[in-house]
Amino acid sequence: MTSIYKAIKPLLCIFIILLPFNSSAEETYDDSVALNGISSAKAVFLIDFKTAKTTAFYMDLIVGTYDGLVRQNVEPEMVVVVIGPTVKFLSKTADPELTFDYEKEFDSIQASIKELHKRGIRIEVCAIATDVFNIDNSTLPKELSVVADGFISLIGWQTQGYKLVPVF
Repeated sequence: MTSIYKAIKPLLCIFIILLPFNSSAEETYDDSVALNGISSAKAVFLIDFKTAKTTAFYMDLIVGTYDGLVRQNVEPEMVVVVIGPTVKFLSKTADPELTFDYEKEFDSIQASIKELHKRGIRIEVCAIATDVFNIDNSTLPKELSVVADGFISLIGWQTQGYKLVPVF
């Protein structure tokens, strides 16, 4: 019995030390100070990433941002504008070798695209970027809208009152 205790004692100590932190996980955080008096919010996300992993992470985070606003009684109006090399990660058929290497990330990106679309979030893809990175626009998911120039799109959305959220 003593040898078992000696073996698990370090793990038991770590568990006891971390126990108080687990109770704080039940705390509910909010953004009430920043959202004070706000009933709606308009945001345009500019995303420009060089990896599928980062793209997957932030696409999922944008879904969570939308849901967080709704949970806090703020009506979100959101647009996502995709520029640069990120366009390489939007289609599973654009580059089969890349998709094979990052299948998990591509699946996550596809799921996020569908979730964003279900929430009414417009996702725009810069045609200049798809041209530069040799992406056939017909391979992009139907939920995406190809625009002539992502920068012009950003200017337009900001002029309409959308706040820029640059993510890169």
